[in-house]
Amino acid sequence: MALDKPYTDIPGTTIFDAEQSRRGYHLNQFCMSLMKPENRARFKANERAYLDAWPMSEAQKQAVLERDLNRCISLGGNIYFLAKIGATDGKSFQQMAGSMTGLSEEAYRDMMVNGGRSIEGNRRIGEKR
Repeated sequence: MALDKPYTDIPGTTIFDAEQSRRGYHLNQFCMSLMKPENRARFKANERAYLDAWPMSEAQKQAVLERDLNRCISLGGNIYFLAKIGATDGKSFQQMAGSMTGLSEEAYRDMMVNGGRSIEGNRRIGEKR
């Protein structure tokens, strides 16, 4: 029996819950493997071969190869684990977050310094103002 998830109606938001954790287990374990320098070197030498050693779905592997972090999240990735991919690529968390919002690093930084995203369009569906 599926659990009631009253939080599924937040536009553009994927909640990392137990179901997402199970879905992304191997993806997130792959990301954690990048904590070791020798694994980062193997990954950078042949990304596809390194990914094929993990029992991830093809969609997860493709999302990693394309560095599509939003897709990785929808497939069970946790941003704190996915940050290891960015670090392997020499990217800051701010650069990664900017790419996820479609903004440049500078535009993302400016948005956050100025208070973040507008709440408009980001409330739960049916939430009163």
